[in-house]
Amino acid sequence: MSHNVPEELKYTKEHEWVAEASGIATVGITDFAQSSLGDIVFVELPEAGTELAAEATFGVVESIKSVSDLYSPLTGEVLERNDELEASPELLNSDPYQNWMLKIKISDTSQLDGLMNAADYSAHCEGQS
Repeated sequence: MSHNVPEELKYTKEHEWVAEASGIATVGITDFAQSSLGDIVFVELPEAGTELAAEATFGVVESIKSVSDLYSPLTGEVLERNDELEASPELLNSDPYQNWMLKIKISDTSQLDGLMNAADYSAHCEGQS
């Protein structure tokens, strides 16, 4: 089964995506993640102002099948969270790329170099399915 992996994004091994612009990272979960989880029923995200460390957990996604931790792809400060997801977590199933989770002010943009491109991420997913 082929998953939607937009070319312009960066990816983590934990199935988060990152779109970076002017030192701000928009973060969400990938199509692979939402399809693996199944129907998402609950999302817990940190408040604006929270300091995140790369690879540390920042929240939880709960589906009818399992509970999964979310891992920060980068170190930085949460500028904004997508509050719509608390009321309507199923938005992540309908379009995981449109429905971002966090916007992070990146502390060290060189960390972006450690993330996967679309081709590498697709290969990573194939190894997991």
